[in-house]
Amino acid sequence: MPGIIVNPRSRIFHGHDWVYASEIKKLFGDPQPGEVISLKDYKDRPLGSAIYNPASQIVARRFSRRRQDLDREFFHRRIGLALALRDRLPVNPRLARLVWSESDGLPGIIVDRYGPHLVLQTLTLAMDKRKELIAEVLVELLSPESIILRNDSPMRKAEGLEVETGVLHGSDPGPFLVENGDLEYHVELISGQKTGLYLDQLDAYTEIAALAEGKRVLDCFSNHGGFGLACAKAGAASVTCVDISPEAIAAVQENARLNNVEITAVEANVFDYLKTCEEQFDLIILDPPSFTRSKKALNDAMRGYKEIHLRALKLLDRDGYLSTFSCSHHVSRSHFFENINEASVDAKRSLRLVQSHAQRCDHPVLVSIPETEYLKGFTFQLLPAR
Repeated sequence: MPGIIVNPRSRIFHGHDWVYASEIKKLFGDPQPGEVISLKDYKDRPLGSAIYNPASQIVARRFSRRRQDLDREFFHRRIGLALALRDRLPVNPRLARLVWSESDGLPGIIVDRYGPHLVLQTLTLAMDKRKELIAEVLVELLSPESIILRNDSPMRKAEGLEVETGVLHGSDPGPFLVENGDLEYHVELISGQKTGLYLDQLDAYTEIAALAEGKRVLDCFSNHGGFGLACAKAGAASVTCVDISPEAIAAVQENARLNNVEITAVEANVFDYLKTCEEQFDLIILDPPSFTRSKKALNDAMRGYKEIHLRALKLLDRDGYLSTFSCSHHVSRSHFFENINEASVDAKRSLRLVQSHAQRCDHPVLVSIPETEYLKGFTFQLLPAR
């Protein structure tokens, strides 16, 4: 098997499974893009099997510590293990992420389930070359009505892959309803946000809604209105959802009608809305899309976060709550927390932490790969002026 000899002191010797171009001592056996390769240390000792893509900054991603091929038996076993984990987790396995990339030993594969339908993403070259085989295994294990391919993630560009969507099994179900607790949502798998819903935030919707009864709620970057809908259902006095996308605002209005709740949906740039808004709120939720997809843009991202935190704090009424989230793995939990603190100092407001939030447990974090943790959030209460 062709492969790579890895430089000493590379991150793989500290438990990480990625090999960057700068960590390669030399190649052997003429490895080809998308091929399974062998990893070895500088003393020619085996380190396991990896997928190879010289067009990516992450040249190799280890998926096994022994010699292993990406055949039907492998996918059947690894996906089966991922499914068994979800069956033991406190989530509805019919509305869940069933496979989460490296965290399930399947780098670049994401599988989300929406009732009888699956959404597949293949974000690495090797897995993209095997997407039909992966779909066949999913049919064998789960017998879905359809498997939708949502390969429109910008992450594919880092692998030199084109974006694409389509149907790998069955037919496009079109818009349909899914239930989460006492809420219903319209989802559209082939063209909706992400793979249909923000599955990673479903627990957070419930956690924030527990604070909403009788309160004036502002849900910023609302997308389909997950937080706003949950707050309205929990008895909020009023709910305003703000998003720049007209499609998102239409989804909020439709989901509000579907759940028989009242929501004011505003199509606007959130930064502009926060700057010009003259209302006060008791609970403000900030759940923006990622402000950065690279470390190079981290400083700009932190300025963006600070601005929305500062403006939101100025709209928060006495004893109000601020719930804020970041979905970029480049923004650490501690860095994000400090950003909020800096904004509170500039706004001359004192905050106390009420709750910490994370991606739902069907998006497990691999201890040795911090990049598998991307979503972090905090809920604060505004203290009276002192």
